[in-house]
Amino acid sequence: MDKKEQFKKVKEIVTVYLPEDVPKEAISKESNLINELNINSANMVDIVLDVEDAFGIRLENSDMDQIHTIEDALNIINQKVVNKNN
Repeated sequence: MDKKEQFKKVKEIVTVYLPEDVPKEAISKESNLINELNINSANMVDIVLDVEDAFGIRLENSDMDQIHTIEDALNIINQKVVNKNN
């Protein structure tokens, strides 16, 4: 799965947890999950679990602490997928 496909998948996952007042079109790689997309901490956990399932990876607490934007998530996902395949 290339980075474009990874972004599409993450966007699909995040869209499910967006509050009603945030349009899915607001999601970009630069979007801050909490400050711009209004994702709460409970939904953040659900997003992480969905990402783990979708990509067949395991995210540690230290990884989750580094995820602020969609791009942060994509970088960690890519790193985990590459490490898993090597």
